[in-house]
Amino acid sequence: MKKKKILRNIVFVLAAVLALGVYYYVTLPAINIHSSGTWGAILLVVAVFMLLSALKQIRQGRQSNVEGMNPFRFDLKESNLVFKLLGILLTLLIAAYVIGSLLSSPFFNAAKYQRLLTIEEREFTDDIKQVDYKTIPLLDKDSASLLGNRKMGSMVDMVSQFEVSGDYSQINYRGKPVRVTPLTYASPIKWLTNQKNGIPAYILIDMTTQNTECVKLSEGIRYSKGEYFNRNLYRHLRFHFPTYIFDDQVFFEIDEEGTPYWVCPVKKFNIGLFGGQTIGRVVLCNAQSGECVDYAVEDVPNWIDKVYSAELLINLYDYSGLLKHGYWNSLLGQKDCLQSTNGYNYIALEDDVWVYTGITSVSGDQSNVGFVLMNQRTMETRSYKVEGAIEDSAMSSAEGQVQNLGYRATFPLLLNIADEPTYFMALKDGAGLVKKYAMVNVQKYQWVAIGDTVQECEKSYTQLLSTNGIVSDAVSAGKSITGKIESISPIVLEGNTHYYVCLENQEDIFDINMADTRLIQIVKYKAGDTITIQYTEGYGLNEVIDFLP
Repeated sequence: MKKKKILRNIVFVLAAVLALGVYYYVTLPAINIHSSGTWGAILLVVAVFMLLSALKQIRQGRQSNVEGMNPFRFDLKESNLVFKLLGILLTLLIAAYVIGSLLSSPFFNAAKYQRLLTIEEREFTDDIKQVDYKTIPLLDKDSASLLGNRKMGSMVDMVSQFEVSGDYSQINYRGKPVRVTPLTYASPIKWLTNQKNGIPAYILIDMTTQNTECVKLSEGIRYSKGEYFNRNLYRHLRFHFPTYIFDDQVFFEIDEEGTPYWVCPVKKFNIGLFGGQTIGRVVLCNAQSGECVDYAVEDVPNWIDKVYSAELLINLYDYSGLLKHGYWNSLLGQKDCLQSTNGYNYIALEDDVWVYTGITSVSGDQSNVGFVLMNQRTMETRSYKVEGAIEDSAMSSAEGQVQNLGYRATFPLLLNIADEPTYFMALKDGAGLVKKYAMVNVQKYQWVAIGDTVQECEKSYTQLLSTNGIVSDAVSAGKSITGKIESISPIVLEGNTHYYVCLENQEDIFDINMADTRLIQIVKYKAGDTITIQYTEGYGLNEVIDFLP
C-alpha cells in the first residue's frame, strides 16, 4: 500500500511539473516579482493543488463510506490540513497582489508619477528649423501599408508564401525617414515549408519619395514574431532572459548596413510592485542569427531609433500634466491640468525619431497651449509654448477646403515655415491614396493652403502669409542661389517643356517650367555660365520661380 501511495505521489509530482512546464512554454511569464504573469502562474499552481487536495478528500471519504470504516483517517486529516494551508496561502497571495497594485497606483503616488518625465521648455524657432523637405515623412502608417502590400503583390516569387507584417516601424535610415517591416509566413503550412531558410526579405519605404523596395537578404530572418517553437522571438528572448519583463511592443529596425534587428525594450517599474513603468534595459536581437546583446538604456547605440513606444511616452506626459497638484485635483478642481491631444506623429530631428503631440487643457476646448517632442531613444522631452488650434480643428479646416471631393486629412506634422508654426498633412481619398497636401497655420487655423504637390502647397501657403502681412514678399518668394551651370537639359513633362539645370557642387536639380513666360530667358544660358535663380525647395528637384539680376 505504501509503495502504491509513493508511486501515485511521484506520478502526481511529475504530472504537475509537466503541466507547469507546458504552461511556462506557452505563456512565457517572466520570473520576476514585478510581473503579473508570475503572480498569475503562482496563483494558478496553488489553486490547482487546492483542487487536487479537495478531490483527494472526496475520494477518500467515498471509499470510507463504502467499507463502513475509515482506514485512511490520518490521510483525511492530513489532506484537510493541506487544503486549509493552501487556502490561506491563496488568500494571502491574492491580498498581496491587490494591495501591491493599489500601493503602486497614482492614487497613492501622484507626486512620484508626476516626476517620471523631465520636461524642458524650449523655443520653437530654436529647435524646429526652417523646413527641409528631404526629411518630411509624407506618409502615415496606413498609406505605407498600402504601398507595402502593393509591392508585395508584385513579388511573384514570394507572394504565395509570405505576406507583409504590420510593424512598419518609422526610423531614420541614412539620413532619411523610412518605414521598415519584415515579411511573415502566410500560414502555418507556409511556415512548415519555408522555415528552414527563414524569411527572405523585408520592405523598406522611403517616407519622403514614397519609393518602396523589397530588400532581399542573403541570409533569411530566422527569429521573428511569426515563428513557432524555439525560434519564436518572444520564446527566444524568454529562454535567454527569464527574469526580464519585456515591453508589449518590440520594434523591427535595420542598421546603417541594412542588417535586420529586433529592438526589445525591458520594462522598469519605478513605483511599488507594478507602477511607474519606464524602460530600464534594451535587448538587441539579430533577426538572422538570433544573437542577443543586452544594453542599459543609456548605452543603446545611436543608430537605434525606437526604445520608448509613442504610447508609453504620451502616458508619461499625461501623468506629468494631470498630476501637478495631486490625484484629487486631476479629477475635481483640475487646476493647471494639461493633457496630450488625441493623436501623435513622428518628426525626424537631430538624427533621432521624436514623437510629436499637442498639449491642451482638460476643459475640452478646441485649442492647444503648446506641444511636446519626445525622443524615442532617450526619453528626452521638450515643451514649446505655441498657442493655436488643436490638430482636429486644423484637420477639419483642411477637409473643408476639399469637402466636395470628400478627402480625409491625416494627423498633421508640425513644421516651421517662415518661422510660423504650421500644420502639414496629406489629404487622402476613400481608397487611402494621397491626393493633395494641406498646410494650416497653427495660430490662425482658417488660413489654409492646398496643393497637388508639396511644393505647390508651400508656395500657396507662403503667398497666403505674405497676403496677410506675416512674411515679406522676399521670404514668400523662396530661396535664392548663385552658381555656375554644370549642365542644362530640356525635357517634356505633361505637354510642357522644362529645363533641368544642375549647378556645380550642388546635388539638387533646378526645374524651370517654360510655361511661365518669365523664365524663357533660360534658353540664353549654357553650361559654364553663372546664374542666380530663385526657387522653392523640393525633394532633390527644386522649382525655379524667377531669375535674379
